[in-house]
Amino acid sequence: MKTHYTVALAMVAGIAIGATAIQALHAQGKPKAYSVTEIEVLDQAALASYVRLVEPTIKAAGARNFNTAGGKITAFTGEAPKRVAIIEWDSPEQAQAYVNSAAWQNLAPQRDKAEKITRSYVVEAVAN
Repeated sequence: MKTHYTVALAMVAGIAIGATAIQALHAQGKPKAYSVTEIEVLDQAALASYVRLVEPTIKAAGARNFNTAGGKITAFTGEAPKRVAIIEWDSPEQAQAYVNSAAWQNLAPQRDKAEKITRSYVVEAVAN
């Protein structure tokens, strides 16, 4: 009789440990990616018009949390960019697909009037 209780207790403990492990794996998920673009504004009016055109294409590509920081940027090392755009993506591949897309390419004339992209890159977030 004691053996049955021991086996049952071991099974319950195993199920609990397995469920906890699965929950932890699901919580980790795939890390997000962030595209960062350093920008110099060439024409403020053209930029306002361009932003109205580009934002819907970014959202349609699956991006979240599009944020353009035009406020004060403080550099800790080196020179601070004039303006920064940060976009959250599900993966670096999703960001790359957007940059290669017709939607992004077709906006080049408006973008070139509005801003000069100094540097643009994608960073994959890693869990600590």
